[in-house]
Amino acid sequence: MTPNAEGVTPHLSDAVTALRPVTPVGPPAELPPDLNQAILEAAKQVASVLKKQGHDFALAGSVAVFAHGGAGNLQHDVDFCIRPEDAEAVAATLENAGLAVHVPPEDWLIKAKCLGQDVDLIFELAHEPVTPELLARATELPLDSVRMPVLAPTDLLCALLSAFSEHYCDFGAVLPMARQLREKIDWQRVDRECGDAPMPDAFLYLLERLQIITPRIRALDEEEQSAPGRHP
Repeated sequence: MTPNAEGVTPHLSDAVTALRPVTPVGPPAELPPDLNQAILEAAKQVASVLKKQGHDFALAGSVAVFAHGGAGNLQHDVDFCIRPEDAEAVAATLENAGLAVHVPPEDWLIKAKCLGQDVDLIFELAHEPVTPELLARATELPLDSVRMPVLAPTDLLCALLSAFSEHYCDFGAVLPMARQLREKIDWQRVDRECGDAPMPDAFLYLLERLQIITPRIRALDEEEQSAPGRHP
């Protein structure tokens, strides 16, 4: 290496050090927020507002699965079920609480923002209106420190399976929930309400093959029962 002005040849390590960027001294950068916790906080805040004003609602989606004891790997938003006739009043309540509310092109929900998180207030599940009976089956559970009505596990699964179609059929998103909550789900009711459709039927068959549920026993129809060689 070339001697410097004082006739001293610098060491290679000194040269490398001189080329390194200098790290600025100051407070450390803030860590990115925990998305799961942010979603939980948004769910708690919205639920508290709805409870205070006496609205009928139930927590749904991945946060409801978490409230029932599922894994804490939440999805990208918070879901609540409300009755269609309550949508306007719920929107007004949230706006009065300082939340941004808007009506998307879809005609089955309204959307809000809370603590930077998306909140969907759904009044139609799998093309069926949210009913008082559906909300009445909800169970009050704690979500961290806030108790709120949470959609029943069987209703959660039925809604997800009923939404399956040739255009949307994500078994991978529903399989963990079915595995985690299998002891809390009325599988006979799920089969009765969803099992005749091809995609839900295929999903239930997958659960059988994975030994998550016991094989279903289907009642034979009259034509099968009267077939030759078939005994009642």
